[in-house]
Amino acid sequence: MRQDLTEDDIGKTVVNANGESVGVISAMQHGTAHVEPDPGMTDTIKAKLGWEDTTEDTYPLQEDAIGRVTDDEVHLADDL
Repeated sequence: MRQDLTEDDIGKTVVNANGESVGVISAMQHGTAHVEPDPGMTDTIKAKLGWEDTTEDTYPLQEDAIGRVTDDEVHLADDL
């Protein structure tokens, strides 16, 4: 399995360690994936990803937050 993201990963669901959807990869900019969060994502998850203090529609997903990438999903690291 891999941890790096590419343009091919746009559209994949991002899930937390519990398998709950937190958003969708909506774009890649300068090698960084940007996630459109699910409306119901909790403030706790946003804070752990460093997304709490922004008013953007999408948020950058840092490489160290990625646990693994499968054919269908991007799994966040277990230690978030």
